[in-house]
Amino acid sequence: MKEKVVDFLLLLGVTNVSDDPLIDIVINNVCYKVFNKTNISNCMTKELENIAVDMAVGEYLKFKKTCGQLDGFDLETTIKQIKEGDTSIQYAIGEGNLTPEQRLDIFIESLIERSKELYKFRRLVW
Repeated sequence: MKEKVVDFLLLLGVTNVSDDPLIDIVINNVCYKVFNKTNISNCMTKELENIAVDMAVGEYLKFKKTCGQLDGFDLETTIKQIKEGDTSIQYAIGEGNLTPEQRLDIFIESLIERSKELYKFRRLVW
């Protein structure tokens, strides 16, 4: 599973992932969440693994973004208008078009939200 997570992150432009010890921590946490929500003890099917990979990528990106360590993404605020007389700069935040940071946040949340699909695989525990 680690290889799939690393490959996905490399496709997104995140570098130096395979050496990062955080990736192992994130994968272990996601596996624990999957096993906990589905009540499956140790067997991860291909469908569950696909969901877990997306969740791990989302958790990794969220953690790195929160810590300010996310490289390879341009998250500069989009400028909507610039006036030179008396210097006025207006930023396009939340207006019509989404900023790159807002789009990244939506993408990260969509990966993490795949956890809702785990309910399909739930098993009853006595």
